[in-house]
Amino acid sequence: MNTRAHERHRRWLQKAGILTAALPYMQLYAENVLVIKIGGNALEEAENDLAAHFAHDVVLLKQVGIHPVIVHGGGTQIDRFTEKLGIEQQRIKGLRITNQDTRDCAAMVLASLSKAIVGLLQQAGGKAVALSGQDASLMTVKKLVVMKDKTKGNIDLGFVGTPNKVEPSLLFLLIEAGIIPVLAPIASDSKGEIYNINADAFAGALAVGLGAKRLMLMTDVAGVKDTQGQMIEELDEKNIKKLIKDGAIKGGMLPKIDTCLEASRGGVTSVILDGRVPHTILLELFTEAGVGSLIPAQEKR
Repeated sequence: MNTRAHERHRRWLQKAGILTAALPYMQLYAENVLVIKIGGNALEEAENDLAAHFAHDVVLLKQVGIHPVIVHGGGTQIDRFTEKLGIEQQRIKGLRITNQDTRDCAAMVLASLSKAIVGLLQQAGGKAVALSGQDASLMTVKKLVVMKDKTKGNIDLGFVGTPNKVEPSLLFLLIEAGIIPVLAPIASDSKGEIYNINADAFAGALAVGLGAKRLMLMTDVAGVKDTQGQMIEELDEKNIKKLIKDGAIKGGMLPKIDTCLEASRGGVTSVILDGRVPHTILLELFTEAGVGSLIPAQEKR
């Protein structure tokens, strides 16, 4: 066998080994729903093709019989758009204070991002459709109650909603038709008032409502870290409370952890992943060790 043929043979054996190792995990997740939340930052990493890798990986999941449902954020893009319009932005505990102008800007930006993700998925060979929580009343929300801050007192977050009810029938129809749903975290309350929802919370409620096998939150950090800065591979509620008390979990990670805990109580295993790593979804799902911080589903009593 000449050198070139030997190298081809070596690559084929390597790929066969990867597929053999991945096959049991593909079978584990087959015909199950995965809710994957991607942040707006990851969609802008064109220089290292992260967005294209993400789209190809999601389409691959669909092709092997797994059913991905995509939820996306867009905080960076919303900040940029509102800054151009001179609309001041404020946050508390990782959540955006949203007046009517900010809400309307968020709705426009998120709709545009949904279409962009649909385009990426279709370029990768998949079929996708852009939706929001408003469509077919997929999700109804209620206004997020006023939050108490130790230094600023009570703070009204404005047009910020919290998930109240999920009606997943349309999503199941799309899934059965081979279509990947892409959802923007915008929804209405029972009176038709439109609210912006934290994308992590939106994804978590959707995962529970769909009975998803996994909730995957893609971030721009390497999972959850302890007080020494080391990534934690698996957490439970007791660990999480201690990490919050010690100050290791704070800021924008707090809503993500809250979402994971709610999903855990609802029977869904969650994982917080580093979305900056190419093929991070496949590495988490189809390798023994995984690559994120896992919060297992709690047993229902």
